[in-house]
Amino acid sequence: MGHEMNDLNQLILNFDYDQNFQDQDFYVSKSNEFSFKLLNSWPKWERNFVNLIGEKFSGKTHLVNIFLDKFKGIKIEAKDINNEFLKKIKVFENIVIENFNDKIDESLFFTLLNIVDQDNKYLILTSKIPIVDHIFKLDDLNSRSKNFILSNIEKPGDDLMFALILKNLSDRQISIDKKLVDFIIKRIDRSYGKIFDFIYKIDKISLKRKKPIDFKIIKEALGE
Repeated sequence: MGHEMNDLNQLILNFDYDQNFQDQDFYVSKSNEFSFKLLNSWPKWERNFVNLIGEKFSGKTHLVNIFLDKFKGIKIEAKDINNEFLKKIKVFENIVIENFNDKIDESLFFTLLNIVDQDNKYLILTSKIPIVDHIFKLDDLNSRSKNFILSNIEKPGDDLMFALILKNLSDRQISIDKKLVDFIIKRIDRSYGKIFDFIYKIDKISLKRKKPIDFKIIKEALGE
């Protein structure tokens, strides 16, 4: 795939400390390939509603920012939807709602779905769990939620874990040997959040000890 970085060891060179949302900064793997291809295939979607699902730090926001950079649109946190926003979306073809949860105003959300439907707009909704698993008080929303294309970002495989570890170390201006990265991958949970937490932990220990990250520091962070 043209967007995939074949040489993982070059990842450190390609990432800036300041977050920027470019295709080349997004590592495509089996875990997120379907979501990446789906968003990049706009507007050739089977339906106008997409639910991008994944745990915290799985790359949902990164993906929708790539999408908005390419195809333009408007984005808002689900909890911030109000009548003013519903007026504002009239001029936008693409709408992104981030971090959908049970705190959303159901009436406003229902109105939003109607606007998207009636005006042939496109909606991307990010969430930790599928929208179809959410029980709405409004029965109409329970049926409308089934209209979403579900795109799930899976737990990271070894290649994506490697890329994420390198990127997070790069963000902290740290370079370590590949053997150390392999060692970490075999010992931490396959969770995006755990990867971020672990990098923070070894960086903190390294700064405290005033020593570069090595097997000893990694083992200490692991509690071994």
